[in-house]
Amino acid sequence: MQATSANRAGGEKGSLKSYAVGFILSVVLTAMAFGLVLRGGSLSRGAVLFGILAAAIAQILVHLRCFLHLGTSPAARWNVLTLVFTLFIIFIFVGGSLWIMADLNARMM
Repeated sequence: MQATSANRAGGEKGSLKSYAVGFILSVVLTAMAFGLVLRGGSLSRGAVLFGILAAAIAQILVHLRCFLHLGTSPAARWNVLTLVFTLFIIFIFVGGSLWIMADLNARMM
């Protein structure tokens, strides 16, 4: 009974291949970011920052797909909605805190 309710909720079990691919991609993306930093003298600062940002976004997507199993299937829709809602709440908390701190800083000066 437990397994059928988990499948209806969108939870899919990962395979060894999925975990191996995710691990290899994560290691490659991390090495790429470290390589950009180590060879940063030959590249402009903007190019290094853009490369690190691109590697970070790609790594987030790899983790979401390979380890958290957030896919495009209709069964995983609730998991994706939960993730979007969580990101929205984090945005409100961080944005609100920065807004309050900036306002207090302006009032103190």
